[in-house]
Amino acid sequence: MTEQKQELDLIEQITLNDGTKYFDLANIFLNGRAELAAEKGLIKEVKILKLNIPHSTAVEFYEKFINENYEMPSLDMKEWTVFDHSDPKVNKAIMDTLNANNIEV
Repeated sequence: MTEQKQELDLIEQITLNDGTKYFDLANIFLNGRAELAAEKGLIKEVKILKLNIPHSTAVEFYEKFINENYEMPSLDMKEWTVFDHSDPKVNKAIMDTLNANNIEV
């Protein structure tokens, strides 16, 4: 686990073991953890869709949300945590970022 604040600069698509897919903002650290989760069978797949996304106000809002509400996954993780996007403001930040980067949902 890292105590360092995460700066998000990529968009990834995660496929859970039940086939459900979702988009998230991440960075190389978080993507590496997702790759490890896939190797451990905790998720089915992770795919980077866009690198070096602009650091917009929507991305800043989501970064703040993640850094304040979640601990970063450790190497010995036993389960995959899906960051909760149910808050309308959080969901809007994700959707605005996807739209700004021409990612169709």
